[in-house]
Amino acid sequence: MKTAVTTNYSNLVFDLGAVLIDWNPRYLYNKIFATAAETDFFLTNICTSDWNEEQDAGRSLQDGTELLITQHPQYEAQIRAFYGRWKEMLGGPIEETVEILRDLKDSKQYKLYALTNWSNETFPLALLNYPFLQWFDGIVVSGREKIRKPDAAFYNLLLNRYELDAAATLFIDDNERNIRGAAACGIDGIHFQSAGQLRRELEEQAILPAVVHS
Repeated sequence: MKTAVTTNYSNLVFDLGAVLIDWNPRYLYNKIFATAAETDFFLTNICTSDWNEEQDAGRSLQDGTELLITQHPQYEAQIRAFYGRWKEMLGGPIEETVEILRDLKDSKQYKLYALTNWSNETFPLALLNYPFLQWFDGIVVSGREKIRKPDAAFYNLLLNRYELDAAATLFIDDNERNIRGAAACGIDGIHFQSAGQLRRELEEQAILPAVVHS
């Protein structure tokens, strides 16, 4: 059994998508396309992650959609579905991670924040669908601020807005690129891979009480 390492964190910052909220465009496009190969081609070459992140950084959904249709007119219907049927990409809360968030909230030992790459136009739907978002002491949304992870300005905006000490802040994200961005701003991170792995790392750092895992 590992000995817990006591840390001095007072602020815990969570990414949302793929950490607390199950969001995946494949949930939608597996309905639209006949085969997984067609879905993979479309999401790799048409509605790409890079394209979506421009909307996360503040470009309007309409502008992003029309730009892509101009480039790929043969896929107009499928491109319009990306935001027209966006809710079908939501798989629900990741319950095991939400339970971790609840435990941290109940401990009353930490301030909890969310730092998310998310379009400001779709984020209100998340607020309606996921009551646990109200547990945070603050949420910073890239689409609202028009900057996104891993831009240093985005992390510093969080620190400055809520008067946080970077050295007392721990950031949790499923994208290692974003963990490196936080580290460049003096913020320690945990690369999220599963709720079980996250809980174990929080226990090892004495952020959560250790329990015996079978």
